[in-house]
Order: sequence, then C-alpha cells, then structure tokens
Amino acid sequence: MLKEFRDFVARGNVLDLAVAVIIGAAFATITTSLTGDIIMPIVGALFGGLDFANHFVILGPVPDDYAGSLASYADLKKAGVAVLGWGQFLTVAINFMILAFVVFMLVRWATKMIKKPADAPAGPSEVDLLTEIRDELKRRP
Repeated sequence: MLKEFRDFVARGNVLDLAVAVIIGAAFATITTSLTGDIIMPIVGALFGGLDFANHFVILGPVPDDYAGSLASYADLKKAGVAVLGWGQFLTVAINFMILAFVVFMLVRWATKMIKKPADAPAGPSEVDLLTEIRDELKRRP
C-alpha cells in the first residue's frame, strides 16, 4: 500500500496540482490585496465611506457587556452579534470576480500559447496497406 501511495504522489498530475494549489493560494492573497487595498477604497469613497467592508446592518441585540465600537463589523461579529455584513460580502464577491477573470485570462493565454501539433502527413490508410499487400502477394510466383 505504501508503494501504491508513493506511485500516486509521484505522478506528474499530483505534483502539478500541488504546485497549482500553492501558487493559487499565493495569487489569492494578491487578489485580496488588490480588492481590499485598491478597488474597495475607491468604491467605498464613491459610497461615502473609506472602509466598505464595515457597511453592515445589526440584526440582533448587542450584549450589555459589549465594550467595542458599534461601527466595527469585526468587533460586533467577534462579540456574537447577528450582523448582516453586506459590505464584506460585496468585497468578497468582487474579489472572486477579479480572481475568476484573471484565471480566465490565464487559461485563454495558455490555450493560445499551446500550439496544436501540426497534422502529420497522412500515410496510407489500413485499406490501402492491405490492398498493397494483396497485390504484392498476387504478383509473387
């Protein structure tokens, strides 16, 4: 069983997948930064706030012993208050759209870069070869 596992892990597909997951995770942090540090502040400024992820609606009661800010989505969520974090959701959705678009562009680019192998010159078909063999056998004494 250990040998089978080693053979499975040593396959090129598994190693390629592992590399893709690691690079994907690193790329996701870049996309998160692009969304959170560049795009969302611009969108937030258009909607009247610099931190768009802090746009939310409080749905439940705030505990009496809560000492944090009522304007902090993270603090309220940490305290267990039911909040509808539509700004955070929108940030994550935009992050996903950017990531999906970049992956689409990479796949599109890779597809164009991988050239299809030139069609090999067509050799004689199986029927042609069998016909040649038959004719050659007929010619022999």
